[in-house]
Amino acid sequence: MLIDTHAHINFNAYKDDGDEAIKRALDQGVWLINVGSQYDTSRRAIDYARKYPKGVYAAIGLHPHHLEEMEIDEKEVGVKYKTRKEEFDFEKYWELAQEPKVVAIGEIGLDYKSANSEQRTANSREKQKEVFKQQLELAQQSNLPIIFHCREAYEDLIEILENFKSACVDCDFGCPGAGIGNLRGVIHCFCGDLKTAKRFLEMDIYLGFNGLITFSEKYDQLIKETPLEKILLETDCPYLSPVPRRGKRNEPSYVKFVAEKIAEIKKISFDEVAEQTTKNAKELFGI
Repeated sequence: MLIDTHAHINFNAYKDDGDEAIKRALDQGVWLINVGSQYDTSRRAIDYARKYPKGVYAAIGLHPHHLEEMEIDEKEVGVKYKTRKEEFDFEKYWELAQEPKVVAIGEIGLDYKSANSEQRTANSREKQKEVFKQQLELAQQSNLPIIFHCREAYEDLIEILENFKSACVDCDFGCPGAGIGNLRGVIHCFCGDLKTAKRFLEMDIYLGFNGLITFSEKYDQLIKETPLEKILLETDCPYLSPVPRRGKRNEPSYVKFVAEKIAEIKKISFDEVAEQTTKNAKELFGI
């Protein structure tokens, strides 16, 4: 059994055959979490989760890209789309968070990377931080883990998390699970260095790895030194298809190639990777 902790069957890339992709995954013993990027894809993730009694779950949140309209075109990883601006509405997302099949708030966070540097002004970054903090409050009050999105912003993310946790220690609101241990989660598609990884691991945050590790050796040493107990598998489908499926649309069943690569790098069995990462996902997301 494997768990794809970061899928997007709720995106338009699967508008004609989403259920078929899910069924292929379930038939191969792969469970999945569909992750929202704004309100409509979060709602759609819940709709998919409701269809299946077991093995399909949802995460809800507002991605930093959707705080403004922009063109995203990252040819090196085959990611291209146009974003639609959305204002974060706490009450609407709070209502979604009450759904039984919602297991996380995400993907939320900071993204300072863009082909056009003018799209990442100081005001844009401050807006991202503001909305991110609001969604941390949503996770805190919902007592749900977080799926973090972060690119070229690790220092700011760490600072916000440290300040947020410190503030929770002295808070008088009595939120469920309030305190240092409540902000738990995973850094989706971790692309940082070993030093940064260790800072997240010290905060008891998992690292998520996907198809990138199958075609770039820059992750080998990082994976060798990251305890298997702190690793989660993901696809980020429809993007980042792993070797040997590069150039094709990604899907949850391909998470097995990520597991195989981790086993190869760590020189351990596939079964050991599957067992431990599945345990990790179940513990973090309560599934």
